[in-house]
Amino acid sequence: MAAFEYSALVTSLDAEVVTIVQHYRYRADCENNFDEIKNQWGWGGFVTHKIKPCRLVARMIALIYHWWSLFVRLAEPDKHFEAIVARPLLLHGVGKQTTHAAQKTLTITSTHGRASYVRDAYQRINDFFNQLKAIAPQLTPLQCWYHILTEAMKKYLQGGFLQPPDCAIYP
Repeated sequence: MAAFEYSALVTSLDAEVVTIVQHYRYRADCENNFDEIKNQWGWGGFVTHKIKPCRLVARMIALIYHWWSLFVRLAEPDKHFEAIVARPLLLHGVGKQTTHAAQKTLTITSTHGRASYVRDAYQRINDFFNQLKAIAPQLTPLQCWYHILTEAMKKYLQGGFLQPPDCAIYP
């Protein structure tokens, strides 16, 4: 016996079906971020009747999520990794700091099966920060941040560079 499934879309948009479908795809992409924050970062995993602790934890999770997203974009600028993939990939390693002749070296040994990929990702981050360190004395802290953000978002900027606003809080 054959089974049939039907769907009906009712809208007041004056657009073609292909355009409407693309709108729904964009909406799903936006919802994926909230799903990731809720299910993989624990944004929905705390309950309290006191609003201040609830807001504090929610803000901390959002901040950590954003920091991690920037770090992962520095490691792999052309691809979005969800936390469920990126954390085991980039965090399963053993780090050792050594000091010799007033120079500190951090050695990370990855325990992940894709260790060569992880090495290349960390090397990209290292190369970027070495370049930034060479020019950082001429930059304000805000300009340094904009260099980091530009590097992390270079896929979307397509060769452009983020500029600090004129009303910046730093001189």
